[in-house]
Amino acid sequence: MECPAYRVHVPRWAYAPTSGAGAAEHGGRLNRPGLPALYLALDATTALEEYRQLSSLMPPGLVVSYEVQIAKVVDFSEGYTPEWDPLWEELTCDWRRLWFNDRIEPPSWLLADAALEAGATGILFPSLANPGWTNLVLYTEALASRDVLSVHDPAGNLPKNQRSWE
Repeated sequence: MECPAYRVHVPRWAYAPTSGAGAAEHGGRLNRPGLPALYLALDATTALEEYRQLSSLMPPGLVVSYEVQIAKVVDFSEGYTPEWDPLWEELTCDWRRLWFNDRIEPPSWLLADAALEAGATGILFPSLANPGWTNLVLYTEALASRDVLSVHDPAGNLPKNQRSWE
């Protein structure tokens, strides 16, 4: 797959826009804690909606554009149909409640395990924040040498480190 992608970063952490370290810290819908994952949207509006989540107001954020060329992704962009393993129906589980409140491993984390075991470096999936649009999670440590994940920053405006915010 080859496409542009977008993410809104918390400004303080925008100096490492391809790391996936933020999602590795606490986990995410499709990654357990310790697994670096970069969540991207395939359009800028969805990136804004994903960042805003359920809030009526959006906190400050820095929009970053990416050039993406990934050899192998699981394409779940159309969502669940009976042709998929029933576990994929769990992608929309309330992973935050399960993990943070109930201390139960979210079943959606098993989808990441399965994708990585199959040699994929990411998963395309429907946005819950902007229905009808698509997100891409990339497992940054699994990117192959033929894969491309580059930040579009022609003027070098992104911060270089944490000291940029002092």
